[in-house]
Amino acid sequence: MADPVLAQDSSGHVNWPSQELIESFLDQFDFEDGIPPSVEDGTDPDSQRHFRDVLGRFASGVTVVTSISNGQPVGMTAQSFTSVSLHPPLVLFCPAKTSQAWPAMQRAGFFCVNLLSEGQDEISNKFARRGEEKFAGIPWTPASTGAPLLDGVLGWVDCTVHAVHEAGDHYVVLGQVQDLGVSDAPHPLLFYRGQYHRTNQG
Repeated sequence: MADPVLAQDSSGHVNWPSQELIESFLDQFDFEDGIPPSVEDGTDPDSQRHFRDVLGRFASGVTVVTSISNGQPVGMTAQSFTSVSLHPPLVLFCPAKTSQAWPAMQRAGFFCVNLLSEGQDEISNKFARRGEEKFAGIPWTPASTGAPLLDGVLGWVDCTVHAVHEAGDHYVVLGQVQDLGVSDAPHPLLFYRGQYHRTNQG
């Protein structure tokens, strides 16, 4: 599959390169009771677009979640990541049920959440694509679980799989933190309304 072409708008922001990558970033969110049936059902295209547009207003960081399967590194880009609990220390991320990487991570029983830093746009793009050597040219070292810890990230959270729950077309994966840390990278990579952003853009 050919790599999608990145585009920039007049302000220099990098636009999300393809619909495929947009789909890979769509995550499961919780809603209060009383949302319209067309949104809740999720089958109406206009409702799906509205859902994505509204939730796209929530700015987030970008992560790459990694593990080891049969001695080989596996990984995926994930926008849906958050802390859950201090006692015990738990975090979660939400892979799609169509993910090719998640089943391997679940079998391994561990994963490392790499918090991407400013300038790691292409790493995010690379791990969001299917069917390519995602780790080619990407330096990493094993975290405490053995999962790949990528060079240059803002921080990392190394986990064992604590629980997995179905949530619509995604899974909610709870990880129990085994180790974590930060690097000297000063700024995060941000994602907002289909574009990468940086904290120094104002």
